[in-house]
Amino acid sequence: MNDAHEWLSVDVDGDTYLFDLTFLTSSWSCIYGNGCPGIADAPAPELEQGCCSHGAHLLDKPDRRKVRAMAERLTADQWQLRDVAEAAGGAVHRNDDGDWVTRVHDGACIFHNRPGFAAGAGCALHLMALEAGERPIDTKPAVCWQLPLRLDYHRADSGHLTYMLTEWKRRDWGEGGEEFHWWCTESPEAFGDGHGDPVWLTLREEIVELVGEQPYAALTDHVAELTRSRPVGTPVTLLPHPALRRNGD
Repeated sequence: MNDAHEWLSVDVDGDTYLFDLTFLTSSWSCIYGNGCPGIADAPAPELEQGCCSHGAHLLDKPDRRKVRAMAERLTADQWQLRDVAEAAGGAVHRNDDGDWVTRVHDGACIFHNRPGFAAGAGCALHLMALEAGERPIDTKPAVCWQLPLRLDYHRADSGHLTYMLTEWKRRDWGEGGEEFHWWCTESPEAFGDGHGDPVWLTLREEIVELVGEQPYAALTDHVAELTRSRPVGTPVTLLPHPALRRNGD
């Protein structure tokens, strides 16, 4: 499988940032609630679980504290399983591997409102943010709002830091990823016709939260230069996303 990507390397304040141009200039978009088959072991678009089937791994103590605080704010009209979570001892717990996670109830994250709930299916924390005029970034577990973006970093022996912003792939989840029926960044369904708004625009808020304003500005300046230097109608990236290349586009 040809998984080649184009990359942009920029230095900002002494650190290096590698941006995955193939993904960031692609037309990927979340298709939750619009035919997403989910990541269980079989397609189940009718469950409207998206990537919520396994709950969320919490990154650190601040992430745990935030999620617990947000859970306290949720009303019964926003959170279908609030009483279930309270009876279980809370929405956050330590699993058998010792990791802090959101509870899974009946095959999905306990924050996931099921189809038929009056407020609609989907994340209760996301719903609360929208109703309060807040950012879902500030109410949801970090891994949930970051997907499908992935920020890694490497510190050289000299102390120099290199950050890499790319997409989550199935392989990044380890052995568990092989059990997913579907993963959105590897499937053409999430890229529409290949001509929608690019990820660097649609996920601007998330990218800035991950890397900061200056690195994001460097990315946008480079993309703008690419746009100016290529004929009108030419895709910004020379290399289409692998999901589209596999689809024959």
